[in-house]
Amino acid sequence: MLGFRRSRHRLTTAAAVFGLLVAGAAVQASAAAPAAAATPHRILFDNAHAETAGNADWIISTSQPDPLGQDSSPSAETDWTGALSSWGVALQKTGDYSLKTLPSGSSLAYGGSTATDLSNFDTLVLPEPNTLFTTAEKTAIMTFVKNGGGLFMISDHTGADRNNDGYDAVKILNDLMTNNSVDSTDPFGFSVDSLNITSGYPAAISDSTNAVLHGSFGTVTKSLIANGTTATLNPADNSAVKGLLYRSGYSGNTGAFFATSTFGSGRVAFWGDSSPIDDGTGQSGNTLYDGWNDTGATNAALALNATEWLAGGSSSGGGGGGGGGTCTAAQLLANPGFESGNTSWTATSGVITNSSSEAARTGSYKAWLNGYGSANTDTLSQSVTIPSGCAATLNFYLHVDTAETTTTTAYDTLKAQVLNSSGTVLSTLATYSNLNAASGYTLRSFDLSSYAGQTVTVKFTGTEGSTLQTSFVLDDTALNVS
Repeated sequence: MLGFRRSRHRLTTAAAVFGLLVAGAAVQASAAAPAAAATPHRILFDNAHAETAGNADWIISTSQPDPLGQDSSPSAETDWTGALSSWGVALQKTGDYSLKTLPSGSSLAYGGSTATDLSNFDTLVLPEPNTLFTTAEKTAIMTFVKNGGGLFMISDHTGADRNNDGYDAVKILNDLMTNNSVDSTDPFGFSVDSLNITSGYPAAISDSTNAVLHGSFGTVTKSLIANGTTATLNPADNSAVKGLLYRSGYSGNTGAFFATSTFGSGRVAFWGDSSPIDDGTGQSGNTLYDGWNDTGATNAALALNATEWLAGGSSSGGGGGGGGGTCTAAQLLANPGFESGNTSWTATSGVITNSSSEAARTGSYKAWLNGYGSANTDTLSQSVTIPSGCAATLNFYLHVDTAETTTTTAYDTLKAQVLNSSGTVLSTLATYSNLNAASGYTLRSFDLSSYAGQTVTVKFTGTEGSTLQTSFVLDDTALNVS
């Protein structure tokens, strides 16, 4: 196997530097990365993918891209025309949001110069898209989220193909998550179910710290499902995924009607039906229903709180609470891609290496734990201070290479943990093993928002048995705060 090491001493550089405390390294993102969410929060509603086909009218205003062209100071939902006008007007009235619509005939792009380029926004809302995203659009969406953007995906039931092109929102959203050039390995940790659930009032979980359920726009208790679907959660692929409202009789990883997650530096929300965002008013000729104001649900609070969270207006959400104040977006880990060699990390001798026996994901260096085919333990760690009031996400890419042949027994393991300044383990984020062996690197993401205001150590511990090597190779780490 490529991972087998003939020698523990592969570097001529000095042993790892110990105990560097990072209080706030510079942001390491592309020039096109969205700026930290500011006032006003910048929201782009998509209308370039048949969001008004059939009876759908999923727009905030007929004035596009700028709804202010219809009414610059709306006070009622009918001041703007569209079944999402209540959503748009409610945000506009706060004075904290700048809203735009991507008009029909346009394309989603990231890093360009147009006014509707995703680099100019904090959040993208996809209200039941009905045409497939192009390859370039999927790259733009995923890169936007990875670099810190918020993504609001709203589905409908399977078979809701409003323009009869063979694709409904279920297929389109699943295609986005599984067939893109950025990360198709279940990047958000959930998939949309192919279901048509006729009715129900999905209930919120009990979590008083969750900013989506208990935000500045109110408390969420229930939502409405009127021919919609749910999602299946896969926390083994992304531990940040969290179901917030569930179809009656369901919990855990199945039947999630509303879910949140993270990807890279960004945030993601999923809603299983477009009925809750329909305010019953829109363009002439459409048959619409007022789910927004349904008395058995709290859909307005859910939509608005989630928008605020996605745009960075709250410091907790998908994985639980962080601080509560203003946060400057940053990437906090020093030498995150290991290209500076044996610096900034505390590591077992030989772990940080440019050995050609295992390829780095990017650059030349990576952190290679274990892989000797004999009993040993390797460690890699770095201390970091997470500022108060910040949402924090730990990301790293992991490749597991093994000579083990078992499909049932974890002989060799890698633990990802968070420790306090005294060395006490606060959380074991995940444990990987020879059973996770696969070609290439997989992005792993964890919400560390609950440690805001603390100095913690991120630590990886690899333990290998006496025979048959397993290599745990890490690259392109990041601890992003926003």
